[in-house]
Amino acid sequence: MKRIAIIGAGCSGLTAIKSCLDEELEPVCFEQENGIGGLWNYSEELNSNKGSVYRSCTINTSKEMMAFSDFPVQSDCPPFMHHTQVYRYFRQYADYFELRPYIQFATLVTSIRQAKCYNATGRWEVHTRQSGNVESEETVEVFDGVMVCTGHHCHPYIPEFDGFDKFRGPAIHSHDFKNANDYVGKRVLIVGIGNSAVDIASEISRVTAQVHLSIRRGAWIVSRLGPFGIPADALANSRFMFSLPQFFLEWSVEKMAEFRFDHENFGLKPRHSPLQAHPTINDDLHLRIINGTVKVRGRIKRFTPSGVLFEDGGYEPIDRVIFATGYHYHHTFVDPEVLKTDKNEIELYKFVFPPQLKHPTLAIIGLVQAVGAVMPVSEMQSRWYALLMKGLAELPSYEEMVQDIQRRKDEMRNKYLRTQRHTLQTFWVPYMDELAEQVGCRPNLRRMLLRDPMLALRCFFGPCVPAQYRLEGRGKWDGAKEVIEKALQNITSSTKTRKTSTYLQNKTYILGVGLQLFMSCLVVFFCIVLFV
Repeated sequence: MKRIAIIGAGCSGLTAIKSCLDEELEPVCFEQENGIGGLWNYSEELNSNKGSVYRSCTINTSKEMMAFSDFPVQSDCPPFMHHTQVYRYFRQYADYFELRPYIQFATLVTSIRQAKCYNATGRWEVHTRQSGNVESEETVEVFDGVMVCTGHHCHPYIPEFDGFDKFRGPAIHSHDFKNANDYVGKRVLIVGIGNSAVDIASEISRVTAQVHLSIRRGAWIVSRLGPFGIPADALANSRFMFSLPQFFLEWSVEKMAEFRFDHENFGLKPRHSPLQAHPTINDDLHLRIINGTVKVRGRIKRFTPSGVLFEDGGYEPIDRVIFATGYHYHHTFVDPEVLKTDKNEIELYKFVFPPQLKHPTLAIIGLVQAVGAVMPVSEMQSRWYALLMKGLAELPSYEEMVQDIQRRKDEMRNKYLRTQRHTLQTFWVPYMDELAEQVGCRPNLRRMLLRDPMLALRCFFGPCVPAQYRLEGRGKWDGAKEVIEKALQNITSSTKTRKTSTYLQNKTYILGVGLQLFMSCLVVFFCIVLFV
């Protein structure tokens, strides 16, 4: 039985363990902390070696879309879960599939390198020691394969600013933000316009004297909710939506964002279109701007000892600074000859495999910025890797992999803004289908339409819930159909805490499908107007 080293016991590491067990591989997971969950295992203590969430953090993806494909979230959980509920879900997953015995806690991986016999066997040396004890003895083990599941929210990136070294106030990266206690009555500058920046701005502005949000390009602020309170990701991530022309998707997202508030009037409107950058998801920022507790400012020109001067000539006195400026993507424990990173660009075949390796026995799991939940993505990547290690799948030639990597890079350069953040971007449904082709579990909708028409319609028009990838092929799960059928109802089941009326039990599903059919009519109308 092949032994697989798994680095990290967060959401990616847990599903990697299960995928190995499903294919009768022997997983050995090394976790530097004393518990599972990765960044979702919240702690008030600062830890520069792992990802982190703040006390008020709520996940941006709805529960049906973030669930693992064969383990649905309980129906009594809210549509968008607090981080404590996300962590509870991962604990339930680990307990249900009995994953904990395969995890070595408080174990730090210091180095991964090719074993002396790599050219013949594809094996790897994994060097470990006890976490928090630099004097502990290093252990070296040899494994048939390695899955790196450490994510990409560990190494904060802070850009350089003129005069910042003279600023006298405290400054942190959003990685180290926990709560608003230290910001009561303070004048705070937040740099950035990503999810963490706007979440933190919305939270601390309730207690600060003033929050200034410094942004370079602006951003489209998208609500978690779509029409009628249906989660936006459940509506957007459907096969139907991705069958539409991209210009219509762009138009739809922009109008949805503008319907809530005029981005121009709020100082947020960017020059780029909504799908040219990773979306910023928030439901509170416009309310904080409209009551004046958050002010949107432009680029920073320089810092002074007690304030900041903006490029438009404005000056503001500042007490504290929070940089929500993203992360460096690198893995210091992996041989740089194996995994090369340049300005957050990493050459990986389908975001998983270094193409230059003679044996595809090392995989990077979860290192991708899909417009959707990462948990099902990591699961699909892990299923693919396990099949490769089992000898049931194979990679194309080096030349073909390099061509695919270059094609993907060219697509990203054409579709997205050229920044360090947009080096791992992809759309969720097409990427999941791409991986599913490798695993052999992509649902065949044409065949399904003949066998089960209603299920085929749900799979096409409804949300592309991860359970769709358990309907057929290797890893088929008998409960998948029920999860798909109840997806939209389960999303809102926990919010119906007061009985109102019993008419139209399937109203949420009907509204969801009805909206998508309405959009298809709009597409036909636009095509007629533009091209006929």
